[in-house]
Amino acid sequence: MDCPKCLNPMEAVEFGEIVVDRCTHCKGIWFDMLQAEHLKAMKNSESIDTGDPEMGKDFNEIDDVNCPKCSAPLIRMVDAGQTHIWYEGCGVCHGLFFDAGEFTDYKEETLMDFIRDMLGKERK
Repeated sequence: MDCPKCLNPMEAVEFGEIVVDRCTHCKGIWFDMLQAEHLKAMKNSESIDTGDPEMGKDFNEIDDVNCPKCSAPLIRMVDAGQTHIWYEGCGVCHGLFFDAGEFTDYKEETLMDFIRDMLGKERK
């Protein structure tokens, strides 16, 4: 399988009993259906997110990408609990793609996330 963002090969990475695919170049992570939610609940699972968050921010700007599993167009999604996190999801196979650093951020909801989101809501 190739990365939907940079088109480089992805490698299988295992945490516990869950195997995800991580890009060998940009370090983005592909999660099959429900894997991200299961891993979010597991202690230390952020260790699979080994990429540079700054590189991830650059690749996050790419939004016209296809699913690496089924080739359907990926849809830009926003985490409801942390609206600064944007990732891509497949409406067909329900997989998710997080750029480098996004899974770690997704997993670690902090007081700063709450304040940032509240300030963003007040501006609207």
